[in-house]
Amino acid sequence: MASDDVALIRRFNRTVTERIGALEESFLGRDRPLGASRLLWEIGDNGADLHELRDRLGLDSGYASRLVRRLENEGLVVVEVDPADGRRRRLRRTAAGLTEVQELDRLSDLAAAAFFDGVPTGHRGRLLAAIAEVERSLRATLVGIGVEDPRHPDVVRCFTRYANELDARFSGGFDAGKSISADPEELTPPAGYCVVARLRGRAIGCGALKLHGAEPAELKRMWVDPDSRGLGVGRRLLESLEALARENGARVLHLETNSALGEAIELYRRAGFVEVAPFNDEPHAHHWFEKALS
Repeated sequence: MASDDVALIRRFNRTVTERIGALEESFLGRDRPLGASRLLWEIGDNGADLHELRDRLGLDSGYASRLVRRLENEGLVVVEVDPADGRRRRLRRTAAGLTEVQELDRLSDLAAAAFFDGVPTGHRGRLLAAIAEVERSLRATLVGIGVEDPRHPDVVRCFTRYANELDARFSGGFDAGKSISADPEELTPPAGYCVVARLRGRAIGCGALKLHGAEPAELKRMWVDPDSRGLGVGRRLLESLEALARENGARVLHLETNSALGEAIELYRRAGFVEVAPFNDEPHAHHWFEKALS
């Protein structure tokens, strides 16, 4: 990266941290720093697993423990043993903690509105558009993609949402029982793989690969949560599956799709897939694609 670009990013970081109050010991005047207030807010109304919360926010274990201890001492949270796993701890807001979150929300709304103090009216639209673009781009960098067990509850939920969306979008609906199979045993190494995209720990996309030795490998179950589309998640899932296919000796990739999925068709074409004659009897498919792997 060019030195001017590095300098720009560092200047941006300094401006933002100063503007949002991240440098203050008493964030929003509540007698605690931003990190502690953010942790309290992230616990949610139903509580949260401490380990998952720490991973979601990218917090060091020791720092997270100090924040939790501070919130405990303030009477805002309680730490409980997870009834399903005695080794894990869950955080729950107290009544005082809920009241504090409501006050933080009120003050945060006021601070967000005050963000435009001193900004000329004619420039506010441009600033909002720039903030939206930066937020979207930064959110994309928080997405992690990895191989997971296709039996994991989060993966099952992704596959279920995938099927539900296809059923709503296809003119004749979608019947998974009639579609070419993608069962857990077919998506578990060495037979295949399932990859999952996660944003702050939440599964927001999935894709699968079926391997057939020297025969073309198959891509299956490509799906991205509608709220996370436009972040490049589909492209990254596709790249991960292609890499796995190469690592396992596949020379050609196959996939089929329905004409209702125009955005998926465009993604595949941009990724180098070319449309070919039908190579299977998938009842829901209108287009068949192939890609030779270098």
